[in-house]
Amino acid sequence: MMPALSKHPVTVRCSCGSVEFEALGEPILSAVCHCDDCQRGARQIEGLPQASPVLDPYGGTEYVLYRKDRFRCVKGAAQLCDYKLRDASPTRRVVAGCCNTAMFLDFQKGHWYSVYRARLGGDGPPPEVRIQTRFKPEGPAIPDDVRSYSTYPLWFIGKLMLARAAMLFSRTR
Repeated sequence: MMPALSKHPVTVRCSCGSVEFEALGEPILSAVCHCDDCQRGARQIEGLPQASPVLDPYGGTEYVLYRKDRFRCVKGAAQLCDYKLRDASPTRRVVAGCCNTAMFLDFQKGHWYSVYRARLGGDGPPPEVRIQTRFKPEGPAIPDDVRSYSTYPLWFIGKLMLARAAMLFSRTR
């Protein structure tokens, strides 16, 4: 059973409302990823019938990262479908099959879920950073609204590692 970490958990909902998740506590961070796998995965999902857009106008995918121990399905788990770019890929994209809404990305070797920011509605924090911008497709220039990096900046990796340590510490208590 997951402890209540916040009086106001964030609801993560598919477009038709048949699938809901609850995100507890503060997210690790909010980012826009421009990597080629995120672009390919977004196009795969956007190609599903009635799917909502996943890519932003600059070829990025907006995510809010939550620790796995603070994110759980509260409704409609049977509707969830996994999509992978390759059978052996450690990354799966989870879609609500009822309406083909992209819900989250799970790097299965990691300790976090990358929740598609649009699924949080107005409760999603604005992006803090753009990563993997070296993969940005041709088109409009990336705005300078947040810091942009061609790779993963060290502080980004540091935030992930601090979240992992906090997660391990919370299990030992």
